Amino acid sequence: MPKKATRRSERGRITRPAPAKPAAHPDGDSPNDASSPPNLVYHDDACGVWLYHGNCLELLDAIYAEYPGGRFDMIFADPPYFLSNGGITCHGGKMVKVDKGAWDKSRGPELNHEFNLEWLRRCQRVLKPNGTIWVSGTHHVILSIGYAMQQLGFKILNDITWEKPNPPPNLSCRYFTHSTETVIWTARNEKSKHLFNYQEMKSVTGKQMKTVWRFYPPPPRKKFRQTPHAEASCAD
Repeated sequence: MPKKATRRSERGRITRPAPAKPAAHPDGDSPNDASSPPNLVYHDDACGVWLYHGNCLELLDAIYAEYPGGRFDMIFADPPYFLSNGGITCHGGKMVKVDKGAWDKSRGPELNHEFNLEWLRRCQRVLKPNGTIWVSGTHHVILSIGYAMQQLGFKILNDITWEKPNPPPNLSCRYFTHSTETVIWTARNEKSKHLFNYQEMKSVTGKQMKTVWRFYPPPPRKKFRQTPHAEASCAD
């Protein structure tokens, strides 16, 4: 495990070393463990985007060290689902193994839950007082996520059912086809006054938005040849 994380100071980038002792993960390793300190792999200063690769626990500790009062208005987390345990699935019409790597292997319900508590605790610390967090997951992890949120004192606002209209078939033919994921939306704590753009959403749907969301694959995008004069818009 890396002991330090070098951080940059401009506009919220990491600037100070991360705490030397990250929280333990099941089996002693974090699913986000990296062989080097968190590394800034992409940034777009105009759009305010910085993408880091590294240990998420150490990175969140480093952010909290610099912003103890909270840094983020909103967090979206797509954590390990702990699915890589020798199973199979259908991808592109072919049977393939579910093996995303050691970070996605289950260590058992107790240790998996311990890890979920640790990263959620850190997310809670870096949220602003009225901040919210969205966490997606299947049944393999989402029940632990919901319980951990209750243990930590988050205020659960909604659970969203994300419906997939064209899910892969269940190859064993012994279960229903998995066609949904759950997204839990919570505020930092019971005192938080979360932002909810009710009127803007109603102007799109014509009525109150429900908690069942259907997502379709995006249409194919036209490819453009990159030129030295090409510019990207933050709104794209």
